[in-house]
Amino acid sequence: MATAYESFKLHTTPEKFYIEACDDGANDVLAIDRVSTEMTLTVKKDVPPSAVTKPICGIMGTMRLVAGMYLIVITKKKKIGDLFGHAVWKATDFDIISYKKTVLHLTDNQLTDYRELTKMQDNKSFLAMINNVLNTDGFYFSTNYDLTHTLQRLSNTSPEFQEMSLLERADQRFVWNGHLLREFTAQPELHKFAFPVLHGFIAMKSCCINGKIFDWVIISRRSCFRAGVRYYVRGIDSEGHAANFVETEQIVQYNGGKASFVQTRGSMPFFWSQRPNLKYKPKPQISKTTNHLDGFQRHFDSQIIIYGKQVILNLVNQKGSEKPLEQAFAKMVSNLGNGMVKYIAFDFHKECSRMRWERLQILVDMVAEMQDEFGYFLVDSDGKVLVQQEGTFRSNCMDCLDRTNVIQSLLARRSLQSQLQRLGVLHVGQRIDEQADFEKIYKNAWADNANACAKQYAGTGALKTDFTRTGKRTQWGLVMDGWNSMIRYYKNNFSDGFRQDSIDLFLGNYAVDEAEGSAPLHVQKDWKFLTLPIIMVVAFSMCIICLLMAGDTWTETLAYVLFWGTASVGTAAIILFNGKEFVDAPKLVQKEKMD
Repeated sequence: MATAYESFKLHTTPEKFYIEACDDGANDVLAIDRVSTEMTLTVKKDVPPSAVTKPICGIMGTMRLVAGMYLIVITKKKKIGDLFGHAVWKATDFDIISYKKTVLHLTDNQLTDYRELTKMQDNKSFLAMINNVLNTDGFYFSTNYDLTHTLQRLSNTSPEFQEMSLLERADQRFVWNGHLLREFTAQPELHKFAFPVLHGFIAMKSCCINGKIFDWVIISRRSCFRAGVRYYVRGIDSEGHAANFVETEQIVQYNGGKASFVQTRGSMPFFWSQRPNLKYKPKPQISKTTNHLDGFQRHFDSQIIIYGKQVILNLVNQKGSEKPLEQAFAKMVSNLGNGMVKYIAFDFHKECSRMRWERLQILVDMVAEMQDEFGYFLVDSDGKVLVQQEGTFRSNCMDCLDRTNVIQSLLARRSLQSQLQRLGVLHVGQRIDEQADFEKIYKNAWADNANACAKQYAGTGALKTDFTRTGKRTQWGLVMDGWNSMIRYYKNNFSDGFRQDSIDLFLGNYAVDEAEGSAPLHVQKDWKFLTLPIIMVVAFSMCIICLLMAGDTWTETLAYVLFWGTASVGTAAIILFNGKEFVDAPKLVQKEKMD
């Protein structure tokens, strides 16, 4: 495999960026012209001695904003561990560097022209968006191992594939800097200077059972197709890409033998939405005008090609506002009539109500036979493939976060039990849940996985992680779930529009045009947006004042309290009724995801 360079120095001059490869024996330097934006290969002796030099850890790519091109580099990284002898890194800090020496060649004081001032403000907003994505924890990379593919996919490849660079061979679903690297992709000679970056979660642990040391790994790969935030991206798009799609692979390595178990999660794959409107749980809407089966079929056709047989585990409520979604999903699987797709509905909240979490075993037992039939991927120390995984569980709840992660961790444990016995780590009759030290590592890593996926999609840590960490539901866990739910409510209603725009810009769903006037960031708010909240706050304040400063008679006090109380409640009701106008909505991309 053609690996990428691992260490770099960035030399900056007023005319060019020189990115020097610092690996042993490397003499290559990537020169980027700051005016023409042209990228060429040169050598170390061409770097001017006057250049300002600093070490960098890698290149995320380049991005065009209002003020021209920007170079995005990784400035800090943290080693997560070694996967089959290859270092895996987490990118922890980034720098966004303008090609232009001064942005628009103007300072704030000199900007008298309204159009230029607007462009300057737009550029600042776009930079804030890029930073928003980069500051979302969970970017991982390796310069000499392909993290975008599962072990099984990597074992079933051609000699030509083996010779490809990391950029060429990567699974594009999981390359979060794919749009940023388009200039590099077009020039094969530059491929050694760039590598695909995953977004998601990776945990790598060295564990010991029965005195036998083995490596245990979780890799969650978040898809960049139909990516976004909780309430603004639901269902699928016309290509069949599901919202919040994550492929999670659990890997074990012992004594040269390797085993892997893959599961997926993703939004219910038909056209539905759940736009925020200030209510705690907005009512989901199923599109009445779209042909659902076409996108639904595309989704499962691609899943079957990649993963084999599909068992859908739908964990949503089978009553209330979630019931129509469960019924629609069941009906579509029935209409699809594909023997490779099996549907199982399990009302997680009903089954586990009143803290009866042991009832999750009902579902695990229900699918045990199918899990044994699917198996897992296993290769021996000589590289011979012993078993292939022939199908996957596709789990979902409403967000594909909290309930989904709990179920995935239980299925992964069951698979691991069999793998460790087959690899010779566990003795016959031994159970994983009896290995206290390993159980603690296992549960904490799966809870960390839940938190990472939840922060990336919903803006807060996951709910129900007390069960994942300890194996039981606790009162403190309920309190923390309440707190996280409150934070989610605020973010989903008042900051997720910006987060959605940030993701769309980063992934190239929205392209900035330098020549264009102002970007669609400036939306004129209706008079209600400012007036009604002010009236509500004033009325509520007056109500409190009247209670604290009683009038001459109790009837007078009561009249004032009733008047101002009615005014504040009435205004709040009008605000709730017009809830969609008060939330922070995305401004950049208007397509299916915004129905």
